[in-house]
Amino acid sequence: TIVWPSRLLVFINVKTKCIPKTSEFKMKGDYLLGGLFDIHHVSATLHQNIPEAIICSSQEFSLSSYRRFQMMRFSIEEINNSTSLLPNVTLGYEIFDHCSDTKNFPGIFSLMSVDGSVQPWKESVNFSKVIAVVGTDTSTTTMTVAPLFMMDLVPMVRLYGASSSVFSRKQNFPSFLRTVHPNKYFIEIILSFLEKFKWTWVAFLYSDDDYGRDGLDLFVKKIKDTEICLAFSYGLKEDTDYTKLIKQMEALRINVVTVFTTKWTAERLIMSAIQQNVTNKVWIAVDAWSLHKELPKERGIRNIGTILGIAEPKITIPGFDDFISSFKAQNQCENPDHDPFCNQNCNCSSGSAEDIITADPSFNFPVYSAVYAVAHALHAVLQCGAGSCNKSIKLYPHMVLEELRKSKFTLLNQTVHFDKNGDPRFGPYAIVFWNESGDAEEIGSYTFHPKHNFDINESKIHWHGDKKPESFCSKECPDEYMKKQEGVHKCCFSCTICPNGTHLNTTDPYNVIKCNKTQWSAGGNTSCIELQLEYVKFSDPTAIVIMTGTVILLAFIVAISVLFALNYNTPVVRSAGGPMCFIILGCLGLCSISVFFFFGEPSVAFCVLRYFPFLLFYTVCVACFLMRSFQIAFVFKISAKFQNISGIWTKYNLHWIFISAAFFLQAILLIVRYSLEPPTKEKYYCDRNITVCDLKKFQTDSLISFILISVMVFLCFCFSYAGKDFPKNYNEAKTITFCMFLLILIWISFGTFAHVLDGKNIDVSHAVATLLSLYSLLLVYFLPRCYIILFKPEKNTEQYFQDLIQSYTRSCSQ
Repeated sequence: TIVWPSRLLVFINVKTKCIPKTSEFKMKGDYLLGGLFDIHHVSATLHQNIPEAIICSSQEFSLSSYRRFQMMRFSIEEINNSTSLLPNVTLGYEIFDHCSDTKNFPGIFSLMSVDGSVQPWKESVNFSKVIAVVGTDTSTTTMTVAPLFMMDLVPMVRLYGASSSVFSRKQNFPSFLRTVHPNKYFIEIILSFLEKFKWTWVAFLYSDDDYGRDGLDLFVKKIKDTEICLAFSYGLKEDTDYTKLIKQMEALRINVVTVFTTKWTAERLIMSAIQQNVTNKVWIAVDAWSLHKELPKERGIRNIGTILGIAEPKITIPGFDDFISSFKAQNQCENPDHDPFCNQNCNCSSGSAEDIITADPSFNFPVYSAVYAVAHALHAVLQCGAGSCNKSIKLYPHMVLEELRKSKFTLLNQTVHFDKNGDPRFGPYAIVFWNESGDAEEIGSYTFHPKHNFDINESKIHWHGDKKPESFCSKECPDEYMKKQEGVHKCCFSCTICPNGTHLNTTDPYNVIKCNKTQWSAGGNTSCIELQLEYVKFSDPTAIVIMTGTVILLAFIVAISVLFALNYNTPVVRSAGGPMCFIILGCLGLCSISVFFFFGEPSVAFCVLRYFPFLLFYTVCVACFLMRSFQIAFVFKISAKFQNISGIWTKYNLHWIFISAAFFLQAILLIVRYSLEPPTKEKYYCDRNITVCDLKKFQTDSLISFILISVMVFLCFCFSYAGKDFPKNYNEAKTITFCMFLLILIWISFGTFAHVLDGKNIDVSHAVATLLSLYSLLLVYFLPRCYIILFKPEKNTEQYFQDLIQSYTRSCSQ
């Protein structure tokens, strides 16, 4: 948006008066280049609210800017003397002292005028007398001035200061080019400084204008995904209270300060730091003030710390020194009467040639290359060949712009060309250190093309206090500790040891990564390790003992079965259940198969075979004992009173029906359960991968099966306990009662141990409980009968059993 002064709304007539023939600011030629240089500096607060133009020559003189002004004049004179570039063409120039961001419009309108008039509404009129403009020194100035030249696509080649990112937007600034890199590259170099020296707690001081605010925005975005924290930022103005500002930084313990400001603002900041005895800080200077000539020699500058800077490389331009010496010898810069609005007067006769030559050389090559870039573009437009150019071509600024964008030439060993945004694709930056001699010593470089490369010789830096300063909010945590952020800054944190089963996230130290289920990490580790696969092997001594016990059990079962088969018709075998004994013995043998599947590396099949046979056939065993205990109680207690019931029980073989029903019910429950969801085979502990079948899941999935067995055991215990007063010499009910008591005791004990044991110890205890439960039934119930058969044959007669029953009947009737 362009705000036009009211007196210039309709017609602007600008006339330049009183320019002496020897004026440095104007020279006639076939084609004119415009120039805008801040030869004098005006305070931003000066006449801030007064709408009037400023006489720049009355303001503070800037020798470094005057040197750049002379560089433009030298470049044009060198081109005019060239026989290869623009032959038979003379370049002229009209340069203005542009000392203010907002109050130098007369000079701008003069450049835009044709025959002293500016008529922007007439599209057919080329309303600019210059083919390109070189200069303006700040982003704010450029934003004010650039839109006026963009309207007619007059190429505007910026030299320094206007490095704001906004000028890369071609939709807003179509004819803008620059020979200095945009702010994003300065921020990249600053970030390289911070990362190389591991400074994470920094301040960013910037000039409170478009240039400084753009730098801050870029810096904040650039450090977003790094370990660097912006501890403090402040926009510096003319009225900034530097005493308060420095105290704030001291309170925050900031030791590294990036000063992204103009030369004038940096002077006030550094001088204030000297006055307040600031010590042991690192100051990072941008190119606007890194080659300052006076500040490095200020008394007390060494006390404030170490100053590192980014600067244009010092490129010697041949012939420039001779040009200045010759010019100062011929022209002492007279000061005749002149129009105060013209700003084409230097009033700088006090400056000697030596002063100009030794002044701050910053941005001299950008001026030199800018003028040459315009000259090469004009050379192409005029179709210059061997010794001549076609001056008959009607020239428009947009034609020069088109060639400028495509230009590519070599100048002092630098290949000058631009990218699609008009930004330079040439020129490295130097890294400088303000040494004890008061000079900006070059200690490294940063190159952008063909690739970015940061190189610095740290040995040349003499740190204040002979030790590199540190700048952090919190010290780095040891490798095995994670960071826990405290406050708004990620650099302020406490260190917490990584919990068990986790390790530090190397890309995000504020979080830990959980080990996967096959890995483990003890607290404070930096990585996870693979868990050791652990299970009870067949070769394990414990497994061998248990399996040996199982084989012995099977041998007992076979032996007892043979013994009972040979004595099948004897009273002892028939009183033990007859055929039911063989069912019990067979099921005990089938149950014992499960014991072998508690060892070896488990699989889903192993888990099924570990539980399925035992639950199924143990159900049959318990059902048989339940029927035996019920039959015993029925015979002695009920049958005498209810003979009809006894007949029905015997006729329909209800005991076999019950045993079969229990078997099929349990089989259906187990098959359905394991078909829907087989038992898992993995269970992980803190530091081991225990390959086991999940007991808790097994207990949950088989709950109904457990309830069925538990109910039968309880009923069996009740029925058998009811017969505790049966014949004492031979009491089968007591034997069954003791069997059930042992079963309950064994499995309650296992349940207790299962809660305190882990891993493969659970498998071992489970196998032992299974084996003991089988031994309890076999030995307690069958061993006494075997003893009678083998060693007490006189008690294995029908007469003996009848005598016992009659004796019990008589005692009951009495």
